[in-house]
Amino acid sequence: MGACYEFEKEKLIVGVIYHEAQILESALEILTKEFGEVDMVSEEFSFSEEFSTYYDEEIGGEGMRRIYSFKEPVAPERQADIKLFTNEIEKRFSEDGNRKINLDPGFINHGRLMLATTKQAGFRIPLRDGIYTELTLFYARGAWQKLPWTYRDYQSKRVQDFITEVRKVYLEQRKNVIKQ
Repeated sequence: MGACYEFEKEKLIVGVIYHEAQILESALEILTKEFGEVDMVSEEFSFSEEFSTYYDEEIGGEGMRRIYSFKEPVAPERQADIKLFTNEIEKRFSEDGNRKINLDPGFINHGRLMLATTKQAGFRIPLRDGIYTELTLFYARGAWQKLPWTYRDYQSKRVQDFITEVRKVYLEQRKNVIKQ
C-alpha cells in the first residue's frame, strides 16, 4: 500500500480578460488581499485581436489579457475554493448579468499547468460545487506540451514564455523549501 503525503504547494496564477483598467485594478486589489503579493505580471495584449472576440460583448469592448502570478505557493486542493472566490469577484463587477472581467485561476508546478473552470467536458475532472479542473499544458522535453483542448492563448509563445518564467520562480521556491 502506498503512503499518503501532503500535496506540495504550487504557484497560483490568475488569467484575466478585461476591458476597463479600473475594474482590473479593483479586482486585483481584492485578489492581493486574499492571496498576497503578485510576483510576476505578463505583458498586456489584446485577447480579442490575437485569439477571440468571444468576451467582447459581455465585458463591454475589446478584451485585454494579462496573467498574474502570486508570490506565495498555494495548496492545490484549494483550487475549487479559489475558483469560487474568483467567481464572486466576477459577480461583484457584473452589470445587468454581464461580467466585466473574467478571472481564471490556475496552478503551475514543475510538470503541469491546471486551470479551474465551471464548464463541464469529458476531459475535465470534477472537484466540487460545480468546479472542474483540467490539465491545460504539461512540461516535458524542456518545453510546454499542449493537449487537444488547450486554449489557443495558452498554446501561444507569448503565454508559454511567461509561464516558463513563473515555473522557474516556482522551482527556485521549491528548492528553498526542500533546503529548510
